[in-house]
Amino acid sequence: MKKFVSLLLLALMFVNLAFAQQDPKAGKILNAMSQKYRTMKAFKADFAQTLENPSAKVKETMNGNITVSGDKYRLGVSGQEIISDGKTMYTFLKDANEVTITETDAEAEAMAPSKIFDMYKKGYKYAYAGTETLGGVKHDVIELSPEDRKNPIYKVRLYISQKDKTLKSWEMFRNNGNRYTYTINNFQANPSLASDAFTFNKAKYKGVSVVDLR
Repeated sequence: MKKFVSLLLLALMFVNLAFAQQDPKAGKILNAMSQKYRTMKAFKADFAQTLENPSAKVKETMNGNITVSGDKYRLGVSGQEIISDGKTMYTFLKDANEVTITETDAEAEAMAPSKIFDMYKKGYKYAYAGTETLGGVKHDVIELSPEDRKNPIYKVRLYISQKDKTLKSWEMFRNNGNRYTYTINNFQANPSLASDAFTFNKAKYKGVSVVDLR
């Protein structure tokens, strides 16, 4: 599960990939997408993640949701909830009714959803790869490749709506043959958030066991 969450957080970094001076057409599209997300104080979305590996005959889908505001985020997927206020991280396991509290570290925060607008700045090349229609809407397709050949993800394909410049879907291709497809559903910009949206309120989790590793 931790591996899945890491992949999700890594995937979420591609929401903003503007300013890298490479393919001019791709850069213009990414810049427009970047600007759209930068104007938001917060956003919420549901998502579906599908893992496929044709050679291993594997195809699995998970659903989740995420809320982001500045350096803070709340991620829920497959019985696990991760909450970060930018300094402290709470990982709640529903089946065990247990929450683990840790301080955030540089590596974890570098891949956090709250940092998606900064991750694009180095390490990737991108190019325009045409258009594709998803749900009746035309999308520009942008392909990214890491400059580091040791990166286990050798390609990322983004689908950006021509209509409103939002990121609808993306695919991550790994060297081990796995392909992860993420699709955003029910996206909501600037939602109203509760005061404790990015804190773990123990009172709401009856009988929860707390493991404090700070």
